[in-house]
Amino acid sequence: MDNAEEKVAMRESKRRERQSALEDSDNDIGLCGWLLVALSILLMLLTLPISVWMCIKIVKEYERAIIFRLGRILRGGAKGPGLFFILPCTDSFINVDMRTITFDIPPQEVLTKDSVTVSVDGVVYYRVQNATLAVANITNADAATRLLAQTTLRNVLGTKSLAQILSDREEIAHSMQSTLDDATDDWGIKVERVEIKDVKLPVQLQRAMAAEAEATREARAKVIAAEGEMNASRALKEASLVIAESPSGLQLRYLQTLSTIAAEKNSTIIFPLPMEMMQAFMKR
Repeated sequence: MDNAEEKVAMRESKRRERQSALEDSDNDIGLCGWLLVALSILLMLLTLPISVWMCIKIVKEYERAIIFRLGRILRGGAKGPGLFFILPCTDSFINVDMRTITFDIPPQEVLTKDSVTVSVDGVVYYRVQNATLAVANITNADAATRLLAQTTLRNVLGTKSLAQILSDREEIAHSMQSTLDDATDDWGIKVERVEIKDVKLPVQLQRAMAAEAEATREARAKVIAAEGEMNASRALKEASLVIAESPSGLQLRYLQTLSTIAAEKNSTIIFPLPMEMMQAFMKR
């Protein structure tokens, strides 16, 4: 836990250093830049109140505005939500959506560790954590995150076997989320969640797995039936030993059998014939 906290602290400090370096630009515009800014302010004052409609901008609650003055990021970072003020001619701004964005990873044909080709797709949830880095450090943060998610999915699943992919989806998703979050940290993007949606197997492999599962079930059924017969034979053996200890037990069992037959309205009556009598006739 201490190492994880140290890594998070180091990442936060590096992010702040990069952001401060990007924002520390007002003093670097030079004398010509300050002259242009002064002319812009003078032009705004001369064209009042018409220029007010060009200088006042509004950003929504879920948006932030990055202001560029003569091509440099204005000190103070992202502006908003609400009203903010820009100078005509010298200032421009870019709106950044801070809400969580969701996109589907297209199905990827992946060769697993045990040489099985599967098609896997997923979904990624991310948001812009630092609007300044998302604008200044990468051309298109959304497209870059999508491409990186596809590559990460293929790389992570390539080190797993088919059984691991089918049973350890949560672990794979967590590994992808950590990898994507580390890679997109320089872009000011926070990957919140990654989920594996579906794993599609080839038809031949599905048939083979179904046949294997059916054979396994049949084998288990035969084993269970054999165990049942063995237990039944042991119970019958114990019952015969109990009956053999009491001469009247066999007679009571015979009477119970007659009662059972009579309850079913059967006209057939069975009388037991001792084998000793048959042996006497056979000797003659």
